[in-house]
Amino acid sequence: MASSSGNDDDLTIPRAAINKMIKETLPNVRVANDARELVVNCCTEFIHLVSSEANEICNKSEKKTISPEHVINALESLGFGSYITEVKDVLQECKSVALKRRKASSRLENLGIPEEELLRQQQELFAKARQQQAELAQQEWLQMQQAAEQAHMAATSASAGQQAGSSQDEDDDDDMCL
Repeated sequence: MASSSGNDDDLTIPRAAINKMIKETLPNVRVANDARELVVNCCTEFIHLVSSEANEICNKSEKKTISPEHVINALESLGFGSYITEVKDVLQECKSVALKRRKASSRLENLGIPEEELLRQQQELFAKARQQQAELAQQEWLQMQQAAEQAHMAATSASAGQQAGSSQDEDDDDDMCL
């Protein structure tokens, strides 16, 4: 979301997120819209400041990815050392939540079936699919054979009918001549 300055490069935190945090933190306090906007701008500036400092620390250590350690070092160098304990607690909580999500989303672990059994079942399904495919191919081949045989019989009977019809016409011509 662009800020009120109109510059598309200036990104801000969504107001809804800030409003929710304000409401949860101060449930019985009314906060003016100007104050909410100021909080959004302060949050955005803080994030920009910390991420820029973390990026510099990352570059100095010749890394390409900003790690949590870079952010913690940035907080320390910017004079926000008093937040580091809470930041580390939140980082640990985030890691444990991410680990739980990965474990929950792992289908193999949730099935409780050994990998060897799953592989055996997969091979069984593949074999069944190959068998069905072979049966379908055989049925198609038999249908083509029957269609070809019927076409050959139809062609044979048609040519026999034409020969019989032409000999009948010759007989009729012979009768007229007499």
